[in-house]
Amino acid sequence: MDVGVGLPTTVRGVDGATLLEWARRADARGLSSLGVLDRLVAGNHEPVVTLAAAAAVTRRIRLATTILIAAYRGGAAVLAKQLATVDELSGGRLAVGVAAGGRADDFEAAGQPYRRRGRRLDVLITELREAWAPGSGIGPEPAAGGPPIWVGGHTDAALRRAARLGQGWIAGGSSSVPYAELAARARAAWSAEGRTDRPRMVALAYFSFGADGAERAVAHMRRYYEQAGPYADRAAAQTVTTESELQRTIKEYESAGCDELVFFPCSGDPDQVDLLARAART
Repeated sequence: MDVGVGLPTTVRGVDGATLLEWARRADARGLSSLGVLDRLVAGNHEPVVTLAAAAAVTRRIRLATTILIAAYRGGAAVLAKQLATVDELSGGRLAVGVAAGGRADDFEAAGQPYRRRGRRLDVLITELREAWAPGSGIGPEPAAGGPPIWVGGHTDAALRRAARLGQGWIAGGSSSVPYAELAARARAAWSAEGRTDRPRMVALAYFSFGADGAERAVAHMRRYYEQAGPYADRAAAQTVTTESELQRTIKEYESAGCDELVFFPCSGDPDQVDLLARAART
């Protein structure tokens, strides 16, 4: 199973130079992907722009939106061009993870309807593929039909969306439902849709190494998910804080059929990349 790392774009106080150092180290340490989270009404760095910067300082690692809340961006044409540009700048290393999102304030700030976000995402995925098709006129034209699209979410609607429109499925971190159960539902949705190809199964988790790792995880989660209530404490409780926990988590996800597990940090210290790579033995 592949092990990736998320960039600390949501960690308070992290600047651009630090993000690029994370990208360089992840590329050098053999990790599989650089993931980015998405929010609009928050202090995080914008994910597509961040991956464009990461493309300039990396050569090997996959660049992945995990996930992009695409529906609050309105039409697909500009987004398709932005993503195709990142894909071209990186030499075809982009993977596009998308999901409906769960924060109404992001949609309100963008002037987009929150209650129709799922239906809008269905249309937008189709529009992205159309924009990436040869002859669309929206360049740069990506190879092989454009970057792979991985659809995130735990609801039945999200799983059906992944099976209809995606090439893979992403499980978010800190779900109250065990990953093995979610993965089985995702595969069942794939089969129900008549798909004969195998979805790429991607999952997210959190990590926080060091003597104060557990305390840092609680502080970060409560700050980032300040309006999410019990979710923040559940996310903190499920955060991996030791090497043995990380190795056990990797084995559990791998045994459930996960292809790639992307660990997001609770600290902006670039040494966390080295600790993660060593613990995962990449």
